[in-house]
Amino acid sequence: MSVTVRFAPSPTGHIHIGNVRPALFNYLFAKKQGGNFVLRYDDTDVQRSKEEYAVGIAEDLKWLGINPDRVEKQSERFALYDAAAAKLKDAGLLYPCYETPEELERRRNRARALGRPPVYDRAGLKLTDEQIAAFEAEGRKPHWRFKLPNHAEGDAFSTVRTDVHWDDVIRGRQTVDLASLSDPVLIRADGTYLYTLPSIVDDADMGITHVIRGEDHIANTGVQIAIFQALGAQVPEFGHHNLLTTASGEGLSKRSGALSIRSLREEGYEPMAVCSLAVLTGTSHAVEPAPTMEALADMLDFSGISKSAAKFDPEDVGHLTAKLVHAMSFADVADRLKADGVEGDEAFWTAVKENCSTVSDAKKWWELIVGSATPDIAEEDKDFITQATALLPQEPWTEETWGEWTKAVKAETGRKGKGLFMPLRKAITGLAHGPDLKNMLPLIGREKTLDRLS
Repeated sequence: MSVTVRFAPSPTGHIHIGNVRPALFNYLFAKKQGGNFVLRYDDTDVQRSKEEYAVGIAEDLKWLGINPDRVEKQSERFALYDAAAAKLKDAGLLYPCYETPEELERRRNRARALGRPPVYDRAGLKLTDEQIAAFEAEGRKPHWRFKLPNHAEGDAFSTVRTDVHWDDVIRGRQTVDLASLSDPVLIRADGTYLYTLPSIVDDADMGITHVIRGEDHIANTGVQIAIFQALGAQVPEFGHHNLLTTASGEGLSKRSGALSIRSLREEGYEPMAVCSLAVLTGTSHAVEPAPTMEALADMLDFSGISKSAAKFDPEDVGHLTAKLVHAMSFADVADRLKADGVEGDEAFWTAVKENCSTVSDAKKWWELIVGSATPDIAEEDKDFITQATALLPQEPWTEETWGEWTKAVKAETGRKGKGLFMPLRKAITGLAHGPDLKNMLPLIGREKTLDRLS
């Protein structure tokens, strides 16, 4: 069977790392199986959905390395949803309800007080034509509920279980008792669709074979399987992974901007560091930076995903980014360096990359080489620097120059170790730490070095 999966974000804000986890699971699974990945915008909420967010989501996914095989917008597919709703109404499976939110809340509270579960009592099924006409005369508009196959006719409190089972590709055998759930609202009183019906209609129409998503959708899955069956559609396979939280255990929110892909990108983190951490956190695989999407797909094992929530620490993105940067060749970064105004060659990158946490860090070292530095010379080191300056070799300089020079300075002054090397480093670069000066010195050149020592 050919695999087809989807990622269906709402374009109502910037996507964050929690959104990207299921996107990556779906994408990597499909690519490993030679299947297709559909990006489907859940933009049926026309008031909150913005084109700018849709564009931003596409940019973020492209930066991560996720390239959809197909892009769809649910806002262009309402005719399909209307047809499905009509089919369910004709079958008596989608029925109108006129309760206000306040009335529903009072009923739930009363059910709890009587020791019953706060399940909708299916009052909408018992309405007479006269009652419906009275509600309509009041100006009430109905919301529409799907009749779950979970109770005896009209009995919301049946003790008979109606179990739905599926073999979850991540969590194994799962069961949901539909009798414990209220009939779900599929259409609001204003006529707009909730997420459920458009999603099911599109999954069926687009041939989605696997729905891989967060564990917070497990209860929904039982309901959705019932709607798939009611529409006569092929039920896809489902997989539910653990959720990502912040390092402190809080849930991620689109509204708070917590760990948005845009913010991680602006921090200079590597996309494969973000992808690796998003995928491997909360699994049995060691969290390490995968160099490519293909390598990360090979690391992904659904059976190794923990049942517990997975904490995402942005500091770990920095560690993984640094590991990737340190392993990059000059060819890997040449265009990015040039875009940052860095004209250094392979010798420059080799000299500085171990001291770069991100590729953009190279710019500060380039500016140190071609620009100016503020020498840091302690009072007690002034005579020493004067002696060292007199011993500065003539050009041409190579990687051997630093060793030759410091050997001569040591013989002349008697200094050694940190007392020898640190004053020279701080005088030449103005910094106590940085790239190895045996590589930096030929790049800085004798004229600038002499100027700084003086």
